[in-house]
Amino acid sequence: MEKQNIEKPNIIYIMLDEWGYFEWSAMDHPILQTPNIDKMASEGIRFTQMLAGGNVCAPTRCALMTGQHTGHTTIRANGGGLALRPDDVTIAEMLKAEGYATGGFGKWGLGDAGTTGVPEKHGFDTFFGYYHQVHAHTYYPRYLLHNSEKMYLEGNTGDFHTGEVFSHGLIYEEGLKFIRENKDRPFFAYLPWTPPHGQWMMPESDPAWQKYRDVKWDATNQRGPHDAQMYAAMMEMADRQIGEIMDLLKALKIDEKTIIFACGDNGGAPYFANESHPHGFFAPNLNPGTGERFRGGKGNFYEGGLRVPFIVRWPGQIEPGTVSDHLGYFPDVMPTLAELTGAKNGSDIDGISIAPTLRGETGRTQAQHEYLYWEDRKSCAVRMGSWKAVRPDNDGPFELYDLSTDVEELNDVAAQYSDVLEKMTQYAGDAHTPVREGEILDPSMGFKGHDED
Repeated sequence: MEKQNIEKPNIIYIMLDEWGYFEWSAMDHPILQTPNIDKMASEGIRFTQMLAGGNVCAPTRCALMTGQHTGHTTIRANGGGLALRPDDVTIAEMLKAEGYATGGFGKWGLGDAGTTGVPEKHGFDTFFGYYHQVHAHTYYPRYLLHNSEKMYLEGNTGDFHTGEVFSHGLIYEEGLKFIRENKDRPFFAYLPWTPPHGQWMMPESDPAWQKYRDVKWDATNQRGPHDAQMYAAMMEMADRQIGEIMDLLKALKIDEKTIIFACGDNGGAPYFANESHPHGFFAPNLNPGTGERFRGGKGNFYEGGLRVPFIVRWPGQIEPGTVSDHLGYFPDVMPTLAELTGAKNGSDIDGISIAPTLRGETGRTQAQHEYLYWEDRKSCAVRMGSWKAVRPDNDGPFELYDLSTDVEELNDVAAQYSDVLEKMTQYAGDAHTPVREGEILDPSMGFKGHDED
């Protein structure tokens, strides 16, 4: 495929909260229908093991934005009030220095209003949505934030499930507005949407809800009588909106100048599980074709907590219908965008550019990681090729798995391969540095609860 030289492509990065690896129809999901995501993959590249930066919301976003793994990042836990430090450099700062318009629309999670981590102090010209990640658990909040200013939503009382204004609808429209307003200059649109996570609820009038509202399922609901149906509707609503974004790019005649990413933020959770559906009603980590299941899920470092969908589309630059087994993770996004745009990322990042893989370059070898690393307050994991070392408890031993023969991580071979484990244990020790947290500058500005004034 002959590739046109595009000096500064537009970048749209869509991240769906808790979108599971198998939760789309191109992966033969038995229920969910996602024709637009399927089309995006058929027109671009799908990665089978571009892994999340963390196993929960805030740490994975921090790894994505800074190009660092969680042994180095400022935010390694999911409390919601943690913040980036002033000297943390983000993708937005990197691109803004290259003349990009930078906008974020959705769930930030890297510093509430009144902290050193607010997005407008980390490279975003504009950010609209939720700053504190717990605030994002409702689609009917009393307010959203725009560059740290509260924008109250008339008719929303603080009830998780009812209100007059559907927050995601506003967030989505602001994202489209940003794309339209910046069509004549390079832009970075970061769209970390909350669906399908949170307190599931959406307007009765949405076509996706109309499709599922009267469906009767054998599913154990979490918080309300129609949660499983709402989850399905939210996933299909997000798919529809991704299709509308691709249509908008064509209408604005910037399709071939725009690279779009779509991914989950961490591994899926087994929602709505019961005796008939032990892996969750939508089984985000269960392969419908083979019956193999990625072990664990959101909140741990087994494959179920780290495997996410990861798709990239760039007409004229990425060979359509490509599937790549390249091993990488979220810290790789920053250096990749730096290479594709001519920007300069920091010297303290842990990622490796995957531009050669994206563009199918034959005259250049794709660099590989010596190892990949993850940690949280209670556990850690190391990946070295097909080897995976997991320490589920910091007071306990490492487990070792050979994913080339045991993708379900059922057979701990630590005793048989002590030499491999010793090397990976050393990597884990080398990768960890003490946490240095950002600051709360004005506690009065921060989120205090879903029903606050």
